[in-house]
Amino acid sequence: MPWARLDRRMLLVHPVTEVVRLLPVLVVSLVVGSTSGNHLWSAIVLAVVVAAAIARWVTTGYRLGPVHVQLRTGVLQKKVLSIPRGRIRSVDVQAGPLHRLLGLAVLTVGTGQHAGKGETFELNALDARVVPALREELLATAVAPPPDPDAGGDVPAPAERELARVDPAWVRYAPFTLTGLAVVGAAAGLLGQSGAAGAVASSAVVDDTYRRVVSLGVVAAVAIAVVAALVVSSAIAAARYLLVYGNLRVTDDGERLRVEHGVLSTRHASFDRARLRGASIRRPLLLRLAGGARLDAVMTGVSASEHESSLILPPAPRAAVTSTAATLLPDAADAATAPLTAHGPVARRRRLTRALLPVAAALAATAGYAVSGRAVPTWAWIVLGLVAVAAIALALDRYAALGHRVRPGLLVTEHGSLDRRRVVLDARGVVAWTVRQTFFQRRAGVATLVAATAAGTGAYRVLDLPVDRAWAIAEAAAPGATDVWGCDR
Repeated sequence: MPWARLDRRMLLVHPVTEVVRLLPVLVVSLVVGSTSGNHLWSAIVLAVVVAAAIARWVTTGYRLGPVHVQLRTGVLQKKVLSIPRGRIRSVDVQAGPLHRLLGLAVLTVGTGQHAGKGETFELNALDARVVPALREELLATAVAPPPDPDAGGDVPAPAERELARVDPAWVRYAPFTLTGLAVVGAAAGLLGQSGAAGAVASSAVVDDTYRRVVSLGVVAAVAIAVVAALVVSSAIAAARYLLVYGNLRVTDDGERLRVEHGVLSTRHASFDRARLRGASIRRPLLLRLAGGARLDAVMTGVSASEHESSLILPPAPRAAVTSTAATLLPDAADAATAPLTAHGPVARRRRLTRALLPVAAALAATAGYAVSGRAVPTWAWIVLGLVAVAAIALALDRYAALGHRVRPGLLVTEHGSLDRRRVVLDARGVVAWTVRQTFFQRRAGVATLVAATAAGTGAYRVLDLPVDRAWAIAEAAAPGATDVWGCDR
């Protein structure tokens, strides 16, 4: 098979990307050139960047064979990456602002395995017009048979249906994801490391604002700072939500599940429908209080730990998430909302014990401090009381989320409070069942059932089950898979 090259327009993309990546080197060369009066240093760095881009285009090639797909890279050290077509699990297509301006796209092939540096099958950049056909060809695990001349016409393509589409009103859930606070914290850290924080803090505007706020009193100053941080972080989170998830559309034609989203930078992900093994509904505490949730696919060969790799719906109304999950998994349409079987008083007691042990330790230390004759302020006892109440509430909330549901071919498990997650798992994709007990679980008479699968995170747990029911639940989900251990003892 002949080797194909990337699009020539990548020569306009890679120099810009390298210049941004090597910006500190360029700044240093510019400073050196200015102090020495010789600006040749900057020209040399730019020439090296352009030459590297040209060399990358010349030495990069790919080809698609009937059994393997191959990627050839390397300037000084040649490397050929070969992937069996049967191992291809997903194909992602992304395009940043510069790629979209030039009509290019970046195609990445996923195999479900962690790829180290230099081991990713990525074609950057291709003509966007040839990408859809190339994506479909890569997702086809075998070469299609030649058309039958006696068939009487072409076989019609499967009809595509839309499962979900983003609503701009969903942006109201963005501030409850803490994304904005993370961006503000990262920006503050960057300012501190770069040394620019001192210049900003000493500016006339910041100094005058600081004096005015402090003059209002400590409580008012703290309140104003908190409100300002929340407003700024919420605005950043909302802007990011619109840019990243704008134009989101989820479609399904019975063979391919497609997710596309993005305004400035676009992303198109295609998954083999036959490899879908379930869905995960995540409801972190703040998002849950706002009535929202997020939906991810449990897909064979697609790691849930990779950023946005398994996304189906971003933070959205819970009703939209559950309805999309029901459409995505017609055989388990009610699993996202159906009540679960509780795990009993032992599981509740374990959560209360673990939540109150740190509080009890702090209370004992404070009481010992008071017994020694030292004065303990009243507010310390009040804080300990409030912390104890919060710990009890958290433990009870964790127990309320703990549960499971099982029937032949289906396992539903839910747990967590700060990050509550319900997983609807197709038991046919489970490759191993494990019943695990820690020392304290053995003493309490409970166990954790672990369903190992090649999809999603790789293992899904049912926590703190009565030990005499653990294997029976595995047997109920996958009849015959647990042998003699599945007997109800």
